[in-house]
Amino acid sequence: MCHPLLGDASLYSALLQMDHDLAAATRAQGCPHCSGALHCANYPRKPRGGPADLSGAAVVRFSFCCAREGCRRRKTPPSVRFLGRRVYLGMALILALAFDGPLSVRRVACLRDRLGVDERTLRRWRLWWRETFAQGRFWKQARAAFVPPVEASRLPLGLLERFVARDDRDRVTQVLRFVSPLSEPGAI
Repeated sequence: MCHPLLGDASLYSALLQMDHDLAAATRAQGCPHCSGALHCANYPRKPRGGPADLSGAAVVRFSFCCAREGCRRRKTPPSVRFLGRRVYLGMALILALAFDGPLSVRRVACLRDRLGVDERTLRRWRLWWRETFAQGRFWKQARAAFVPPVEASRLPLGLLERFVARDDRDRVTQVLRFVSPLSEPGAI
């Protein structure tokens, strides 16, 4: 069974607005290297795992470039839509594996239909959550916020269960905000 939020277009719109807010806050801070002004240097992405009609600003990764000659360094703000350079949207990477137990034939078929993802990719994502993410610098620091600790073998479901929210939509949004530092270059 697929998670119903995977097809929620209004959630994608809300995540886009959150990314706009994160980008505005980053731009207001200026260049972290020389304090120069940041100019828009957005770039297009071809994300998978969202509604079929994603276009325009919904497929743009917000980014900036320092305006000061001699610096010109890029600053890419955190994102709740994209998880680093991964092709699939962050929400898909979380919700596709938000269950306990093995990958059933029925679940794989549903996710293949909904996201266009095959079983090998799902297994690779699960391995990423449970090994790469669980052993990464970000999680080693962030996991201290959870008592009792979230077991690596239950990621990402164990992480979703720790956030208190009025519904699944808010819970997913909170987790995406929590892991948004992973969307910045060199975060893992």
